[in-house]
Amino acid sequence: MPRHELPTSLLPTLPPGARILILRLRSIGDIVLLTPALRLLKRWRPDLEVSVLVESPFRELLQANADVDEILEPGGGSGFAKLRARIAAVREIRQRQFALCVNLHGGPTSAFLTRWSGARWKAGFEHFRQRGIYHALIPDARGILNKPSIHTAEHQASAFFHLGLPREEIPPAGLAVSAAAATWWDEKRASLGVPQGQEYAVLHPTALYFTKQWAPENFAALGNYLERKMGLPIIYTCGPGETGSLDLVQQAAGATIRRLQGPRLGNFLAALAGARVFVGNDSGPAHMAAALGRPGVVIFSSSSSRIWGPWRPRAPWRIVQNPYDCNPCPGDRCYRYERPECILSVTFEQVRSAVEEILTGTSPDPH
Repeated sequence: MPRHELPTSLLPTLPPGARILILRLRSIGDIVLLTPALRLLKRWRPDLEVSVLVESPFRELLQANADVDEILEPGGGSGFAKLRARIAAVREIRQRQFALCVNLHGGPTSAFLTRWSGARWKAGFEHFRQRGIYHALIPDARGILNKPSIHTAEHQASAFFHLGLPREEIPPAGLAVSAAAATWWDEKRASLGVPQGQEYAVLHPTALYFTKQWAPENFAALGNYLERKMGLPIIYTCGPGETGSLDLVQQAAGATIRRLQGPRLGNFLAALAGARVFVGNDSGPAHMAAALGRPGVVIFSSSSSRIWGPWRPRAPWRIVQNPYDCNPCPGDRCYRYERPECILSVTFEQVRSAVEEILTGTSPDPH
């Protein structure tokens, strides 16, 4: 059969126990928002052996996921070491004899791994480069779902709908905490002065770009308010290399703050899973908290909250975002104003009110 003419009935016709490789290298949000599609796939055909290939820092997001049979990595490093790691990854992939490889990433690394995967069938979205490596080009997800705008979770699920997964409502994102991570957190929270049985809040003041970072003094003020008025101990969190953001919060607070700095993602899941409420910028941890069923508030600025907001959270959530006609934008800088007005316009009162609604249930949940 010529390439690009793969029948959309492929998934139903795969033999029992067939192996599928899904490439979704990064980042946190993308991987979390893949979990609804994984749930649909395994719920429909639990016999399929599903392997997901992600970069090493993100594998712990899926380690306790019952819908994933195996987690593979592309190999890392630099120079010749990186090339050797890529070749080793290809060898490992080819040993699995995958029936189908679905590339959801589209970058050069995922294209390379797809090309040499040895899979009987290869599929990727039609806007990807190196179109010739695919047997099937998946059309624009908006056309598949017949919607003018789609969420990222819908985008990823649409690939499998196109390949024959029966269409149904896309479930919420879901993550799980390993027993080892839960044990780690029991010990860690005690060292932070938050004993078992005491509720706490997690505040995450970092994000990829400065255009997405609510001011440190606002996070400090919110933490002070929640601790003083609501009686919630505050745990401020950040990823590797982001401790400077917590330094700024502490400076604004004028006192020592509780810090959870650069934890492994599996351990971070355990910390988020016990939070009474999460508050953070538009970033991966917001998706993690929502997928764990925790209540939260996420502050949006340059990105589209319709595309990147938490997907069908199972607990109350609020999105705080002020409208700008230049939204969305790439976010690496402000393309319209001298300053990123979209994030600077979000006031303390807006976020405080949203958190109060979550904690007190004073208004209906829009989700």
